[in-house]
Amino acid sequence: MNGATPPHSIGELSARTGVPVRTIRFYSDTGLLPPTDRTPAGYRRYDDAALDRLHLIGVLRELDVDLATVRRVLDGGVSVAEVAAAHADATALQIRALRLRHSMLRLVARRGPSPEETVLMHRLTRLTADERRHLVADFIAGLGADTPRSRDAAAVLRTALPDLPDEPSDARLAAWVELAELIADDDFRARIADAAFPPADEDALPGVASEQAAELVPFVRGAVADAREAGIDPAAADAGSVVDAVAERFAAVLGRADGPELREWMAGRFEAGHDPLVERYWRLVWAVNDWQVIPGHLPFQPWMVTALRRSGGRFSPSRR
Repeated sequence: MNGATPPHSIGELSARTGVPVRTIRFYSDTGLLPPTDRTPAGYRRYDDAALDRLHLIGVLRELDVDLATVRRVLDGGVSVAEVAAAHADATALQIRALRLRHSMLRLVARRGPSPEETVLMHRLTRLTADERRHLVADFIAGLGADTPRSRDAAAVLRTALPDLPDEPSDARLAAWVELAELIADDDFRARIADAAFPPADEDALPGVASEQAAELVPFVRGAVADAREAGIDPAAADAGSVVDAVAERFAAVLGRADGPELREWMAGRFEAGHDPLVERYWRLVWAVNDWQVIPGHLPFQPWMVTALRRSGGRFSPSRR
């Protein structure tokens, strides 16, 4: 500096940058901000280049860049752009983790689980994508292949696997936690292994000969899908025409008279052919994957049971 006194003291640097005097001293002592010169009394002084250097240190530290990396930037070992890129990636991971934590907290607040359930939910939400895939694959493999029905169930399940994204919405995360809890239940495993899946329509109507069921079930499934598409409530009077058409088809195929006895028997068969937990599984898969619910893919039995047993849906001889 040719004997000239550098213009900035530590106090002045602190005033101009907002960095505490103690911190500036620390940076100086560790070599991050060496003084440009000293006064005859030994006080440190800094020029404008040192002021700019302190500004850069402050920005990097505010961005949570560690001191070792700050030193590498100041020494030219790594560029600011490279550090920014690396920290942008790290920050993205932190944001993702915070979002997941936020969703988890909202889920716990909404469900009010026990301490044990909270621990399980936390573990399920922290699984990696590979761990989630292994969990589902183990569930499907565990269904066994000792019966044609279990083999069919496993084949159908593999066509629509749940796939939770890295940054799920609250709804998708909640669906995943419930789904993971469901597939870990031994009773549910046994039930889904024995469930009937299309196109095995003869299995969807227990107590009916397979040839007759294979003719009746597609008709009922189509009728209910059309009713749903039209927005018909199974408990409303509009459902009566659907019930009449289905009951008439059953009467013709089975060789029975249409009437209250047949319709109550039909409701019982539809109930026996539908497992609400299996339906819940599929709804959770759709929710995890954020798929649109297609009316034709929903189980038809609950709609028909409600329509058959609604107050105005019983057989009335006067309609003939």
